[in-house]
Amino acid sequence: MSFRTRLTSFFLLIVVVPMLAIGVLVFRLISDSTQGKADARANGLATAAASLYTTERAAATVGAQTIARNRALLTGPGLQNRLTAFAAQAGLARVRIHSAHGLLVDVGDKRAVAPGVAMVRGPDGAIRYTIAVSVLTAGEYARELTGPGAGVVVAQGGRLLATNVGVAPGAALPKGGTVSISGTKYRAVTQAFSSFGSPPVLVTALSNLSATTTSGGTDRAVAAAFIVGFLLLALSFSVLASRALQGQLGRFLQAARRLGGGDFSSSIPIEGRDEFAELGAEFNSMSNQLAGRLDELSQERTRLREAIRRIGETFASNLDRPALLELALRTAIDGVQAEFGRLSVRSDSVEPLVETVRVGSLAGLGQRVYDAERAALRAGGLGEVAGEDVNVAAIALGPLEAGGRAHGLITVGRSGRPFSDDDRDVLRSLSSQATLALENVELHFQVQRQAVTDELTGLANHGRFQELLGGEIEQVRRYHHPVGLIMLDIDDFKTINDTYGHPQGDVVLKHVARALRETSRETDAPARYGGEEMALILPHTDLEGSYAIAERLRSSIEALRIPRLDQQGSLRVTASVGVAANTDGDKEALIAEADNALYAAKRQGKNRTIRAEATTAHVLGGE
Repeated sequence: MSFRTRLTSFFLLIVVVPMLAIGVLVFRLISDSTQGKADARANGLATAAASLYTTERAAATVGAQTIARNRALLTGPGLQNRLTAFAAQAGLARVRIHSAHGLLVDVGDKRAVAPGVAMVRGPDGAIRYTIAVSVLTAGEYARELTGPGAGVVVAQGGRLLATNVGVAPGAALPKGGTVSISGTKYRAVTQAFSSFGSPPVLVTALSNLSATTTSGGTDRAVAAAFIVGFLLLALSFSVLASRALQGQLGRFLQAARRLGGGDFSSSIPIEGRDEFAELGAEFNSMSNQLAGRLDELSQERTRLREAIRRIGETFASNLDRPALLELALRTAIDGVQAEFGRLSVRSDSVEPLVETVRVGSLAGLGQRVYDAERAALRAGGLGEVAGEDVNVAAIALGPLEAGGRAHGLITVGRSGRPFSDDDRDVLRSLSSQATLALENVELHFQVQRQAVTDELTGLANHGRFQELLGGEIEQVRRYHHPVGLIMLDIDDFKTINDTYGHPQGDVVLKHVARALRETSRETDAPARYGGEEMALILPHTDLEGSYAIAERLRSSIEALRIPRLDQQGSLRVTASVGVAANTDGDKEALIAEADNALYAAKRQGKNRTIRAEATTAHVLGGE
């Protein structure tokens, strides 16, 4: 083997091996980061799925309790027909009744999930019936969880109940980890939920890996390009050195050994002006350049650690919109080595852009900044203004939906060097990632809102109603101020559905809900209690005050003119209203009193308001 070959091999060994080791480390960190993003999205979807399941089970429990209290519904022949009619009227997906001897009746959709359970006891305290009610089918549950890059599979006992991704009936159901469905890879998290009298319901939340894989692929490409470029540069240095060495290289060989050991501090003494002097000068130059490149590599590793730290900060602040945007600005400044920058955002789609964060000074650069930002908004992407002394670039943060206005702008600038294609790619990649993070924030809060809001009316749902009333009752127990409760039921609502159809019934519910909101005060809490029944919590309001508000609400509903969907005029509706108030802090008693007053209003002819105290007198008189 020639000296030139040996020298080249030795030089490559001391350079390539460390670079390959660093490359393996970089790729591993990028893969871990990509996997972490996918896991975070999948776990977020799983949390939303569990929250929705719990909420729907709570709503179903109320339905089961309603059936359990209706003794007339449970006694006598024709139980299945009565339950079928009741389920259709109350919007229940499935009803099952078990006795001590087994299943008595099962009506509704067999694919219903999130059952709530109530029991009916006999005079001796023994359980006579166990009632299981579901208000949600598996298909509806899957649709509730549908979102960008999100999927769900609902199965039970090895049988597919519902899905919003391409899982065919009879196909193998996905478990945890990474799965491939119809050629698309997902990150899957599976949870098991109990189902009364049936195998557990398995809910698999799926997060599309394409969003995180794209950013991870870009990072890998950048890292690979850097390593390959460095290796090519090192190879050129080794070839240059091997060709320059001639003849006897005693002291140069010793210096090469020091260089191989990583000692770049000692230079080769140069004597005379012969070829060895020239060779020594070249060798010393190469040593200095390698030391500089290793120093640059150390700086790059420091920047990599800083980038990884920022990724961690992003995960920590991924629900804090201002912190997320500020982090994007600072990352953009570091990424393109800018000297100044600013962040401008809008609070909603109709508001103008307002500067929220500034780094460095923009003195005397107002027109250039304005021109770059205007170009970015027009293009819906990157805008740039180049000058002899200062260069400014702006990148738009994309809208939440297609065709919408940009969330904001990240503007950066630096003196001297113009922005390169790599700098522009960094800004575009950062804008894409920041927009995706903002969409995740919006999705999170949207799921939170859906968990406590009735989708049809926009009022608080039953679970939220119980939570708000419970909080108000705690205040009653502590400070003994009165709290009022109004319960209203739309009169003859079933007739409206039967005559004009359920879509018309939905329109009626929306108009009544709007009347309820417009009648209530800022401190009041309107809610949909269930079906066509609604409620209004009245803090710091006694029975007379609550009655006055209830009468105003009843009159407002009576005055409604609801357009018919068939364009054949309008409908008029009325409501029966029950009012109760107390200061003793008994939530269940307050609900029962208002509910009894409501049904007293029904019995006395509908379209009227009854106080709880009048209801009590009526009941006692009846006994």
